[in-house]
Amino acid sequence: MLTSNTRQQIVLVDGSSYLFRAFHSLPALTNSQGEPTGAIYGVLNMLRRLQKDYAPAYIAVVFDAKGKNFRHELYSDYKAHRPPMPTELASQIAPLQEIIRALGMPLIIQSGVEADDVLGTLAKQAEAAGLDVVISTGDKDMAQLVNERVTLINTMTDTRMDSAGVEAKFGVKPTQIIDYLALMGDTSDNIPGVPKVGPKTAAKWLQEYQSLDGVIANVDKISGKVGENLRSVLELLPLSRNLTTIRCDVALDREISSLQLAPPDVNTLREWYKRYEFKSWLAELNSKIEGNEPQNPVKKILQNSIPPAPVNTPVALDIKVEYEIILQQAQLDAWLARLHAADYFAFDTETTSLNYMDAELVGVSFATEVGKAAYIPLAHDYLGAPIQLSRDGVLAALKPLLEKMPARIVGQHIKYDRNVLRHYNIELNAIAHDTMLESYILDSAGSRHDMDTLAKKYLDYDTTTFVDVAGKGAKQITFNQVEIETAAHYAAEDADITLRLHETLWPKLQANPSLQHVYETLERPLIPVLSRMEYYGVKVDAAQLRALSAGFAQRIAEVEAAAHTQAGGPFNLNSPKQIQEILFVQQKIPALRKTPGGVPSTAEDVLEELSEQGHELPRLLLEHRSLSKLKSTYTDKLPEQINARTGRVHTSYHQAIAATGRLSSTDPNLQNIPIRHEAGRLIRQAFIAETGHSLIAADYSQIELRIMAHLSEDPTLCKAFEQGIDVHRATAAEVFDVAVDAVSQDQRRAAKAINFGLIYGMSAFGLAKQLDLGRQEAQHYIDRYFARYPGVKNYMERTRQQARDQGYIETVFGRRLYLPDIKASNAQRRQYAERTAINAPMQGTAADIIKMAMIAVDAWLQESHLDVRMIMQVHDELVLEAPTEKIPIIVDGVRQRMMSAAKLNVALEVDVGTGLNWDAAH
Repeated sequence: MLTSNTRQQIVLVDGSSYLFRAFHSLPALTNSQGEPTGAIYGVLNMLRRLQKDYAPAYIAVVFDAKGKNFRHELYSDYKAHRPPMPTELASQIAPLQEIIRALGMPLIIQSGVEADDVLGTLAKQAEAAGLDVVISTGDKDMAQLVNERVTLINTMTDTRMDSAGVEAKFGVKPTQIIDYLALMGDTSDNIPGVPKVGPKTAAKWLQEYQSLDGVIANVDKISGKVGENLRSVLELLPLSRNLTTIRCDVALDREISSLQLAPPDVNTLREWYKRYEFKSWLAELNSKIEGNEPQNPVKKILQNSIPPAPVNTPVALDIKVEYEIILQQAQLDAWLARLHAADYFAFDTETTSLNYMDAELVGVSFATEVGKAAYIPLAHDYLGAPIQLSRDGVLAALKPLLEKMPARIVGQHIKYDRNVLRHYNIELNAIAHDTMLESYILDSAGSRHDMDTLAKKYLDYDTTTFVDVAGKGAKQITFNQVEIETAAHYAAEDADITLRLHETLWPKLQANPSLQHVYETLERPLIPVLSRMEYYGVKVDAAQLRALSAGFAQRIAEVEAAAHTQAGGPFNLNSPKQIQEILFVQQKIPALRKTPGGVPSTAEDVLEELSEQGHELPRLLLEHRSLSKLKSTYTDKLPEQINARTGRVHTSYHQAIAATGRLSSTDPNLQNIPIRHEAGRLIRQAFIAETGHSLIAADYSQIELRIMAHLSEDPTLCKAFEQGIDVHRATAAEVFDVAVDAVSQDQRRAAKAINFGLIYGMSAFGLAKQLDLGRQEAQHYIDRYFARYPGVKNYMERTRQQARDQGYIETVFGRRLYLPDIKASNAQRRQYAERTAINAPMQGTAADIIKMAMIAVDAWLQESHLDVRMIMQVHDELVLEAPTEKIPIIVDGVRQRMMSAAKLNVALEVDVGTGLNWDAAH
């Protein structure tokens, strides 16, 4: 009997979803008699993996029943256009279900409803019984069930989705998914939606109006063709919502407590496995019956053969890989000779942690040619692990190969390996290529650039994942605990795939000289520069941060007390319901906007507007929210990220994330520390220099506007920069038709909004809102701007046309960004692509220039052997740490190299400041 405090787990499997996905994603597999087996194999393989990964206390596999269900009664055309099920799929359903039953798994098929409704009902019942629920599905409709106890997993893509994951993927919360689906409709199920409304529009409306009812209530505010489409189908939207709603109240004849795995019917399984020629599963079954363990398939691979399996194996079955485990000195000597003779070779490390500062080296792998790789285990220490070669001895033998030129090493995200090897006094200098960066330069936005994604994209290969060998969640082990034979296949495959990727990607780069130039002169040389920055780290004052946290906490308490006074009594400052009651009922403040539920909104922009009107309580609420976020995100968290060994914070800079070429950073994210907020400046004051040292902050001045001047060749804009005139004042003088020295601060502020807004595609509506103007007045300013800067307008029009003709845009230095939506029929997607086409060359060129500057500054520091470190790169700024007595010469050298990093039609300007902390230097 289940009790309410049970924290066990139930796995609910959407059998119908996986049946169709397995059938369509796997090749047309058959046994020797010609019977189709692909769908059966795919679903069973997924179920086996679920058992291994989760070992759930309860499990159920749910399939759709034959015939119509209650949705057909609601809408006779429901699924009317679906083609009949292919015969080769239909013939696999009954055998698959029999095998599932023989495996001992509870199988549920309920007539009158769909599998989704059964899953929804089971999920709610399991929640009520105190179980955590994992729903294994590939169906987006199931996202409406997600909450703090219910998560979705997709074993075909190895992804897991909680509430935050739903919002990140769809742009709406799980509670909004039903309305999201209703707005879009579903052509495969023939569910009517709003014509031409896709995911982005549906998400945008729900973000703005909260629900389908809110969208309907505000239908007159939605303009254009899409608004017309919405108004034309208003009467159908409630039906669409009913059709997309998963029922959670189905009367089932099974109790949750009965959904436990039963002993398998071995004889039945043996007959099915024989019939469908699932040889490896049959051998495993027979071995278990005989009391023997089945042969480890990894051993077979390591013995130069691939085990037969009816699966779409990305490596052709006639290719025999040779993955060797090196446990003897003679093997190592032979491989060292092979590595020395190779023109290039792939290299990879295996470690105990993804955090390069904490990672300990467990082993290394190499590949010298396709299909031939080796793994050297160095620190596997599980009970019964074989004796391994000395780590110090192996690294000493490898050191000349890894450090000295010529560069012959190919890696995947090799900066991580470089940082790990620094723990062992090895400088990985012989880097020839990084496949992650090769892919990124070829198409920055085309996909992710991790090995698994690239292997599938370019080689049609499904790699062995870390989860496959180490488990997941609480049961995951570190790599030193993975059995060597299993670890060896995983590690050797990494090296092998890296080599294959390079031999696929490098010719593509060579075929495009401009892309090859960006890769060879910017991205690849930046690897050691970023590695040095990361490894050295940034010093932060933990005591100061904790003091700030205490100060923030005190101020938060003061604000809370003041808010209680303003409200006339205590209340929860995080409760919208209580805030609504106090502001709009008790204090009778007029509501600016209502939620779809008809109650006054307490959204941040509403509170800001009320605060500007002079209402004190909304101002206090905003201050409370801001300080609480700064405290939890920065002052509380940064001290915990200080490395115990170095006493510094070590971020990770990412080269292959932002499509425009800009760097990003994580753990911590140094790019998002606020600067204009007073509390943010206090946080920056906690970034300090070592005793006897100072920080130098060197920042490009208005670099994107200078790039705009270069690209547009507008004579008036170029002249303003050439004469050293404040460009915002110059723009204000042009737009407002006044002398430069007569420009007011308000006019300069408006001109600055125009200068930067137009770069990012701001409309007259956006400008009007930002400057608190009428829309016609804002449009007038924009028209005057383009009249005075015709070169800018010509650039924008020219760039849009080039993007449409080519399908991509380029930076000044040849970096390319593809724009697949530039010809989209959807106007919103097309317009976004056009805005990207205009601003991406400026963002990308600015990213290129700061990278050039980093490479130049780093080379100077390395050659001069100065005791100076480049420690941060944030937006258009470089931050260095230097001995205080050397500051003048360093400032001059940094400024000179940053200004000369690139040649544009207008000169680059660099603002440099110094101080004992980051805020003082900025």
